Amino acid sequence: MEPTRDTHATLVDLLDRILDKGLVLNADIIISVAGIPLIGVNLRAAIAGMETMLKYGVMQAWDTQTRAWESEHRKKYLPALIKDEDIALKMFGSYYYNKGIYNAWKPGFFYLTGKRLILYRQDFDEIIFQIPLEEIKALAIKEEAYFTKEKKKVICLIGSKKAVHRFSAAQAEILKDAIVQNIEARGFSLEKISDVSKLSDLQITTLLMDNESVLNWGEKIWYLMPSDGIAQDTWRSGHLFLTDKRLIWWYDFEKRIIFDVYTNKVISINIETRKTSGLSNCKEKVLDVIYQSDNVKKAVSFAGGEIEEWIGPLNEIVNNLTDLGSEAEACPKCGKEAPSKELLERGCSNCNWVSPMLGNKTKIIDAKV
Repeated sequence: MEPTRDTHATLVDLLDRILDKGLVLNADIIISVAGIPLIGVNLRAAIAGMETMLKYGVMQAWDTQTRAWESEHRKKYLPALIKDEDIALKMFGSYYYNKGIYNAWKPGFFYLTGKRLILYRQDFDEIIFQIPLEEIKALAIKEEAYFTKEKKKVICLIGSKKAVHRFSAAQAEILKDAIVQNIEARGFSLEKISDVSKLSDLQITTLLMDNESVLNWGEKIWYLMPSDGIAQDTWRSGHLFLTDKRLIWWYDFEKRIIFDVYTNKVISINIETRKTSGLSNCKEKVLDVIYQSDNVKKAVSFAGGEIEEWIGPLNEIVNNLTDLGSEAEACPKCGKEAPSKELLERGCSNCNWVSPMLGNKTKIIDAKV
């Protein structure tokens, strides 16, 4: 083979040559100082892609050993299965991990069994996420913008206590359908999600008290945060939650609750269109909530999102409290408001709490009979 010279060859051409045909280096190097040879280097090397190497019988033993080890390695590292649990589906995907200041997509392989959904990372022998099928309350797929500005399908899974988990998978529709089939095969049913756009990865369970449920919530709700000192009030973006006990605003940036008031302290609400300098130069609809704190009336303002959707639920709470009248009291067990007379004579209709005085009277009457 005669050597050739190509002055127009690029680095890509060189790499293509190495991977396709390969290169053989044969060089003798002598290092001399003041004409006296001190070091001799004799180089004999072959450089090529693995496919070319194996074609000419080079490194075949190494390739066989490596493939055997890799095959055994993959068989060995599987998620630990419980009794009578078989893998129905395996698919590559990732889980959006969001705890504290750490937010990232963690990749691995989904293993769907007749009892659980598992995301397992083989390289670290680590289960990233798992959930029993009976704890899955609802499933939905929504499109989200990726960092490349392309949209990707994300599986939103709602677990116990309204916790929302987000997944991406190589074939999202197939994984979702397989989960639904396995859930239905076990005799469980899934709830329907009316508005997929409101699903968020925020762990709502960390915000709720015992026996507290969410009535309404929304993303990108702006809150007029009070200032300290001479600074002006500023608008901040976060999540707004209305539960059967409280009105809560969660600050996304600091990942904590900034505003929290019991609904029985809400006096009235008002919505009007006015300029919000922190949001835009245009006028925005602003929702003002007047509430009582330490026997003092205070006001808080919200804007952005579908703020008009909050008028109905908040008005309902205000009207219910007005109907209760001035003699309303909170149940000692669940906190639900009810007339004092009803609580003392009949107990709480929400949690079945009974006054100790009423209980003693009942026992005395039963003893006489």
